[in-house]
Order: sequence, then C-alpha cells, then structure tokens
Amino acid sequence: MSMNNLARREFLKWLGASAVAGAAVGGKSAFAGAQPHVVVIGGGVGGATFAKYLKLYEPNIKVTVVEKNRQYLRPYGSSEVISGHISMQDITVSYEPLQKKYGIEFVFDTVTDIDFNGRVVKTAGGTSLNYDRLVVSPGISFNFAAIEGLSEEVSDTVMPHAWIPGKQTELLAKQLKELPKGGTVLLCPPPNPYRCPPGPYERAGLIAQYLKEHNPTAKVIILDPKNGFTTDLTMLQAWNRLYGFNIPEAFKGYSVKGLTAVGFSEEEAKRQLEGFKPIKHDKPGMIEWIMGDMGGRVVKVDAATKTVYTESGEYKGDMINLIPPLKAGKLALDMGLADSTGWCPVDRVTFESTLHKNVHVIGDACIADEMPKSGYSANSQAKVCALQVKALLAGQEPAEPVWQNTCYALAGNQTYGQFVADVFRIKDGKIARMANPRYLPLDATPVQNSLAALYTHAWMKTFTDDCFA
Repeated sequence: MSMNNLARREFLKWLGASAVAGAAVGGKSAFAGAQPHVVVIGGGVGGATFAKYLKLYEPNIKVTVVEKNRQYLRPYGSSEVISGHISMQDITVSYEPLQKKYGIEFVFDTVTDIDFNGRVVKTAGGTSLNYDRLVVSPGISFNFAAIEGLSEEVSDTVMPHAWIPGKQTELLAKQLKELPKGGTVLLCPPPNPYRCPPGPYERAGLIAQYLKEHNPTAKVIILDPKNGFTTDLTMLQAWNRLYGFNIPEAFKGYSVKGLTAVGFSEEEAKRQLEGFKPIKHDKPGMIEWIMGDMGGRVVKVDAATKTVYTESGEYKGDMINLIPPLKAGKLALDMGLADSTGWCPVDRVTFESTLHKNVHVIGDACIADEMPKSGYSANSQAKVCALQVKALLAGQEPAEPVWQNTCYALAGNQTYGQFVADVFRIKDGKIARMANPRYLPLDATPVQNSLAALYTHAWMKTFTDDCFA
C-alpha cells in the first residue's frame, strides 16, 4: 500500500509528544489566574475537532461553539445518499457528546457581528461572547455569478450542487431515481481549489454504478475545467474496468513524468506503466470525461432547457449536477477574513488570520497552500491549531507544525476503493507536501482494492467519532 509509514509515525509521534508536553489532562493547569475563553464559530469538522481537542489538551479553558444548526450533516460520504446506499439520517451527527462528555458550551444561533478590537462575538439572538482567542471554521460558499445563467435559485431547483448536504442532496437522489431510460447525467466539477478533491469523481462513479444496476443505457458526462484530479490515476483505471470508460488520449497522467510528479520514483513509475494494461473498449462507456483541454469548462447554463454550454459546445442533460466555483464561507467574507482570492490568509504556524489579530481560521476556508480542502485536513489543522492556541494563551512559543491528510473514495462499486495519503510541513514559509508515494499502485490486486473500500467505510465511522464523539 502506498503510504509513507515513516512520515505518518513521525506525525503521530510529534502530535503525541506535543499533547503530553502541553496538555493538562490529569496534570496541573497552565492557567493559574482567570480562565481563558475561546469561542469557536462553526460546528463542522474543523470547529468541532478544535473544540474537543482543546478541552482534551487543557480542560480549564472555557470553550464555546456558535453554530446555527442543532445537528451536523456530514459532507464526506454524502454522495452515497444520492446513490441510495445510505439515508440522510446516516449522515446526521449529534453535538450531544461534545456538550456532555467534554463540557463544551454551544450557542445555537447565527453570528451577526465580530468586534475584533473588543474581542466580542454577537449573535442574532442577542448573545454577546467575549473571547481571548477566536477560532473560525466557516466552511464554503459558492460563486454562482462565475457562470452565466446560474443562480442560487437555479441550483436549489434545477441544477443542484449538493456540495453542502441537505435538501439539494435529496433533490439529486430524486432526480437520479426519476432519470428516464437511456437518460443523460451531466456532472460539472468546479475549478481548483474546492472542497474534497476526489469527491465529484467518486460521485460520478456512484451514479454510474446505480445506472449500471437500474438504467444500463443511461450515461454520465463529466464536464470539467481541469485536466486531472486527485486520485485520477486509480479512478480512471477503475472506470476503465467497471464502466467501459476509455481513457482520453489527452490525459498525460499515465506517463513516467506523470507518475513521478505524484510521488513514484522513476524506476517504480516505469514498472507501474509496464503493469498497467487499460482495456480498449470499442464503444463509449457509461462515463465520459470531457477534460479542460477538450473544452470541458462550463461557461453558461440554461435552466429552462436543461442545457450546459462549455468551451467545446452545448450539452443537454436530464439530470445536471453542477458544482459552482467555491470560495470561503459567507461569514468569512462578510467579516473581512478573506482577501481578494475569496479565501482566508493565515499564518502557517498558528493559522492565525493575517488580517485580524487573535483570530484563527481553519478548514476549507483558509489558504493552506498544498494542503487540500478536505475533512481530514480540517481535522488535522484543528488538532494542531488547538495545541498552538493553548501555547499562545499560556504565553508559550507555538510548536513546529506537522499535518496529514488522507482522502478515501469509492470508484462507484462498493468493493472498489482508493485513497491518497500525504504528510505536510512548512517549507520556505509555505505548507508543502512531503515527497512520498500517495496512491495505491496501478497493479494493486482486487484484494487491495477491496480493502481500500473497507477502509473507506470504516474511516467514515472512526473519523466522525474522532471529531464529534
């Protein structure tokens, strides 16, 4: 399996040592005076993990989470609701363990103002919260204006993105079930950067698998502004085997240069390519991928006729899953935590905002260089940020950070899984990926693919427990 075990052990050793050295679990508190108060805005993966681990590291810090929803709908794995493998209830997570087990206070309300100078958070319900440090994990929002004809209303009714789970997820599931025989699904991924890099392509595979079982003459067309994506090597290989997909000639990933770029040595790359034997299918398969160099970028939509216009032409779909370009969550934009890129600049060591003092931004909304916008990244950032915030509140120097990320994905078939795994450090002032093989090898056995699928489902539970239980 292509994991860098040494780098992972190093990360875990660093995290464990830091926790032992800095945490007050069973030991003496670093705060002999007034109890510090840390307010967390956002109860998603980043915010929940931060709150939990800060209380684990130092129980004597008061932690208050401000979250508008009383339950969390997890985005990771939510595409399986669309394909009918799980229900909305299966992705619904309670905040009760964080409240009862760790003593984290929750204010279920909407933030209306942040007084950065006075260090006060205000909510729509009239609550005012003074803080010593503020952690903001605001998630994502969408740039509908980037595509002509697209709007939030169109997305809610005709062309759902379902990139934040909820009613749009249920709408996509309904559209898939009602797809006419031999119908066409258009799936339009966003440009980089965006939440969950393998996600749109896992969704394409899950939909293809559903169609294979229930509507075998239907097809999925992916209209993509990009020429590659995370897990593309193993994902395209899987589609080739499972759904009659022919790998585009324009795709350059299956080359020595392409493989060395993602962590394989030149010798290993050559060996992998010798063992990679894609099937040449005589007719188009269930999935078609129109990549950026083939004119896949979406420039316009017509909701009335269910037409998507790309640089290469127009496509009509019976079901259209269009994910607009992403930016930081609305709160971050409204409160001035984002810059002209639409994302939030932070100090790489502490994740403190470079625009506002004593405020830290973690998760999808922050600028984290080579670190992807994923749930695992948000979780890793949160744990490290909790250590750094504890140190800063105690007047100590923050530690040298190390982060990790693993993204699991299904190819569509529930027994065919894959992943990408990375460790990150600061290099030349930026967060950089450490060199290591990242993926399952191209000559992975069916048993390895099946184990990867098993790991995917096991990870859903253990990861959710790590964040929320």
